[in-house]
Amino acid sequence: MKILDRYILSTFVKTFLSVFTILYFIFILQGVWVFIGELAGKDLDVMTIVKFLFFYSPKMISMVLPLSVLLSSIMTFGDFSENYEFAAMKSAGISLQRAMRYLIFFIAGLTLLSFWFVNNVAPKSEYKFVNMRKDILQTKPAMAIAAGQFNDVGNINIKVEKKEGNKGELLDKVTMHIKSNVGFINKTVIKADRGILETDDASNLLKLHLFDGHYYEDVATKTRAQADKSPFAKASFKKYTINIDMGQFNTEEENKSEISNTANMMSVKQLGYTIDSLRTNFQKESVSQQDNLMLRSETVLNEEIYKNQVVVTPKADSLFGGKTRNQKLQIYRNASSTAENIGFTAHNNESINQERLKNINRHEHTKHEKFALAFSCILMFFIGAPLGAIIRKGGLGLPMIFAVLIFISYHFINTFGRKLAQENGIPGSMGAWLGAMVLLPLAISFTSKATRDRGINSVDNMFYHVKVFFKKVFKKKSKQHV
Repeated sequence: MKILDRYILSTFVKTFLSVFTILYFIFILQGVWVFIGELAGKDLDVMTIVKFLFFYSPKMISMVLPLSVLLSSIMTFGDFSENYEFAAMKSAGISLQRAMRYLIFFIAGLTLLSFWFVNNVAPKSEYKFVNMRKDILQTKPAMAIAAGQFNDVGNINIKVEKKEGNKGELLDKVTMHIKSNVGFINKTVIKADRGILETDDASNLLKLHLFDGHYYEDVATKTRAQADKSPFAKASFKKYTINIDMGQFNTEEENKSEISNTANMMSVKQLGYTIDSLRTNFQKESVSQQDNLMLRSETVLNEEIYKNQVVVTPKADSLFGGKTRNQKLQIYRNASSTAENIGFTAHNNESINQERLKNINRHEHTKHEKFALAFSCILMFFIGAPLGAIIRKGGLGLPMIFAVLIFISYHFINTFGRKLAQENGIPGSMGAWLGAMVLLPLAISFTSKATRDRGINSVDNMFYHVKVFFKKVFKKKSKQHV
C-alpha cells in the first residue's frame, strides 16, 4: 500500500469512526425517549437500565451504519476537494477510481461485517431485549405502580403518595378504586394510611397489605327512591390483604411484542425455513377451505337428491314438485341460511388468508432487509464519495445537509416499502430493496459525473435546463391567457 492510499484510508476511517460514535450515541438517546414510559418511575437500578439499552442498541445499526458511511464519505472527499488535494491527485494522474480503490475494499469488508452482525448478533439481542421487557413486568410487578399518580392494574386503579424501601415496597397514603365486573363502574373505594407490597419472583401474584384504613362499597338498590339516597357500606380495618393477579395485565403487551418481533429474532437460514413452512401450510389450508365450501354449497341439494335417489342435480321445478307451500318455504329458508353461512365463511377465510399472507410477507421482508442493509453501505459510499468531490465542501455544514436529505429520503422510501409489504401491496423482497432501487441511479449518476470531472458545472447545467423548462411553460400559459 502506497503512502497516498494509506493517507486516504486513514482519513476516511478516522472520520467514519467519529461520525459513527456520535450518531450511535444520538440514536441511543432517541431510544431512551421511546422507552421513557417503561423506565421512569419504576426504581430500576442503573445496571438494569444499561442492559436494557445495550440489548436495544443493535437494532439501531440499520439506521446508523448507512448514514455514517454516507456522511463520512461526503466529508472526506469534500475536504480533499476543498483543500485542492484532489486536484493535486488528478494532476499526478490519479483518477477518482484509483483514489477510491482501497476504500472500496474497506467498504466491502464493512458490508460483510454488517451482514454478519444483523444476521447473527441482532436476532439474539432482539430476543434478549423482548424477554427483558417481559422480565421487568413479570418478575417485578411492583414496578408497575408509580408514586404520585393513578395506575391501572387489571380492574384496580391505585394511587400512592410515596414509595420507600429498597424495592419500593413501602407505600404511604394508599387510595384504591376497584371496578365492578359489570359496566366497569367504581363500586368499591379503599383508603389506607400505609401499605406493604409483597412480590414473588416466580409468579405474577402481587400481595398488597393495607394498614389502618377504611373500606367503602356502594349498596345495590331495588327502587328509584333507594337509589336517590346513594346508600353505601363502610368498614374500618387494622390490616387488609388484597391479592392482585398481574398476569392478565401483562399478557396483551407481551403478545404484541412476540408477534411483532418474531421475524426479527431469526437468521436468514431460519427465516428461509420458516417461510417455506408458512407457504406450505397456507397452500394446505387454502385447499381445505375450498373443499369445505364446495361440500357446504351442495348440502341442501344433496338432501333432496338422496331423498329422490337421483344422481344428477335436479332443476327447480323437479325439486319443488309435489311440495306443499310450507315445505317450499322451508326449502327457501334452508337455502338462504346456507348461502349466508357460506358467504360468512368465505369472508372469514379471506380475512384469515390475508393475515397469513401478511405474516409470510413480514418474514420475507425481514430476510431481504438483512441483505439490503449490507448493500446500503456500498450504495451510500458511491453516493457520498462522488458527491463530496462535486460539492467541494468539507466539515459538518453542507455535507451534513446533503447527508440528512439523502438518508431521510432513503429511510422514508424503505419505511413506505415495508408498510406496503406488510399490507400485501407489494412482495416482501421488493419492499426491502425499494430504497436501494430508487437511489441506485443517483449513485451511478454522481459517480459518472465525478469521474468525468463534471461536478459543479453538471449540476449548474441541470438547474439551468430546469429553469429554462419552467420559463417555457410559463410563457406558453401567458400566451394562451392573452
